[in-house]
Amino acid sequence: MNAGAPTPSGGGGLIILATFLVGLMLSQIPLPYFVEWARPEWVAMILIYWVMALPHRVGMGVAFFLGLFLDVIKGSVLGLNALSLTIIAFLTLLLHQRLRMFPVVQQALMVMVLVGINQLLFHWMQAFTGYTGDNLIFLLPCLVSAVLWPWLFVVLRGIRRLFRIK
Repeated sequence: MNAGAPTPSGGGGLIILATFLVGLMLSQIPLPYFVEWARPEWVAMILIYWVMALPHRVGMGVAFFLGLFLDVIKGSVLGLNALSLTIIAFLTLLLHQRLRMFPVVQQALMVMVLVGINQLLFHWMQAFTGYTGDNLIFLLPCLVSAVLWPWLFVVLRGIRRLFRIK
């Protein structure tokens, strides 16, 4: 393929969008009640990957609109996910060069911290709207997300390389 020729995916925008759509679908799959609290934060993890890999293409604007779409899908107060995902995208933009240098296991620890911040922000803002949680079980998804990060990283990196998304 010619070096100046566009990739078959039209620059990769549709592929990136498709990964976000898969993340949105995974965030809505019905789970048994006892597993529901451990649902990984698929959208946040996919956002972290794309911001880390392609900070010039995926940033805070994408995170904001993705969060609004997630608010509509989940039926939460409009703007809660948008604000928390935007802050996560901002933090990832600040750290993206360091995150790229880390081994995948160390990246998983950073993903655990970033998803934990996302969960804390979301539940803190939900407290303003009247929802109050009396325990810290809402932080369980950050552990599950960290465990799943190495596999998600390998899959998304493979997709990025297969379609030559730059």
